[in-house]
Amino acid sequence: MAINVSVVLLLAIVLALMLRSGSIKAGPAIVAVLFGFFLASTGMAPTIERLCDSVIEAIGEIKF
Repeated sequence: MAINVSVVLLLAIVLALMLRSGSIKAGPAIVAVLFGFFLASTGMAPTIERLCDSVIEAIGEIKF
């Protein structure tokens, strides 16, 4: 759960920075947010969550 909240917070910050810099306008940002919201309620949500968890786990195992 903590990872999901962190990812959501990170994506919210990135979206806010993109809006402020003008690289994305409010209309497309709203569409992207709504797409993510409705995608989360589909049958693909568990698959996407497992993919994100796998990527986060792989990044965590990288040793510098």
